[in-house]
Amino acid sequence: MITLGEYIIEKQHQFPDATGELTQLLGAIRLAAKVVNREINKAGLVDIIGATGVENVQGEVQQKLDLYANEKFKAALEARGEVCGVASEEEDEFVSFDSARSIDSKYVVLMDPLDGSSNIDVNVSVGTIFSIYKRISPCGAPAVLEDFLQPGHRQVAAGYVVYGSSTMLVYTTGHGVHGFTCDPSLGVFYLSHENMTIPDDGVIYSINEGNYLKFPTGVKKYLKYCQEIEPETNRPYTSRYIGSLVSDFHRNLLKGGIYIYPSTASAPKGKLRLLYECNPMAFLIEQAGGKASDGFTRIMDIEPEELHQRVPFFCGSKHMVETVEEMMREYSSEEQ
Repeated sequence: MITLGEYIIEKQHQFPDATGELTQLLGAIRLAAKVVNREINKAGLVDIIGATGVENVQGEVQQKLDLYANEKFKAALEARGEVCGVASEEEDEFVSFDSARSIDSKYVVLMDPLDGSSNIDVNVSVGTIFSIYKRISPCGAPAVLEDFLQPGHRQVAAGYVVYGSSTMLVYTTGHGVHGFTCDPSLGVFYLSHENMTIPDDGVIYSINEGNYLKFPTGVKKYLKYCQEIEPETNRPYTSRYIGSLVSDFHRNLLKGGIYIYPSTASAPKGKLRLLYECNPMAFLIEQAGGKASDGFTRIMDIEPEELHQRVPFFCGSKHMVETVEEMMREYSSEEQ
């Protein structure tokens, strides 16, 4: 079996200008993921679950494991010296690393260190999401805001770790999507899913239907379409919603389906973060043959304006996303 480290080294030739730095960077993410995975598996046995009582910049109450994961990923990335800075969903501002080696490095990382952390209390799968860019500021100086405010199509790599019945790390560097499963007896990630692809069509739709009354008309029409009886198109579709983006995305990637987190009356710009969640997942889904949109525009073409920018998110099987986009365009005038 091929390990994650061996596989990354084997593919180094795809990045002749990286000189091993990207390999080291992905190695740091792998290390931090193993540390976080260990603590998640101890949740309930040690005092690491529950809320801290502190709100993050989005006004959400942080979980203890949110902060733990954030610190472990930052520490691992800084220690390798291959990153000049990180931006995290758990930090108000980006963090610039100031060691001599770090300021000479060419990469920045954006991350959601523990997506769906509130689900840990009830033993539901959670995950980590990461996105890697080349800095646009000169090497030899601290990272600047512009290094992080780049559109998704400039990503060098992206991926996620799902901490579930098995722990998997899935990533892309623009050459397909590859998944590695952790052998818990050894703590080693082995290649288990090479060149993952998503079917053009699926029978699963993932959305929090409890917010139905607040959805745009186009989304309401699409949900009715999903529920109509039409044997030729395998409808009605099956509703599956975990409430953890990584888990919902991972299932749909393997089986085919669509994940929808639209704007609502109470969140007109959407809820998911463009830089920490939507861009990396969009990169992955496109590399797997799917599509990601805000309902009208390709996610990876959106020009970021702020670190914690939110957008509506439609992601999954290509034909399913195209169908909901058609309905969004058709009924958008009703929202005017």
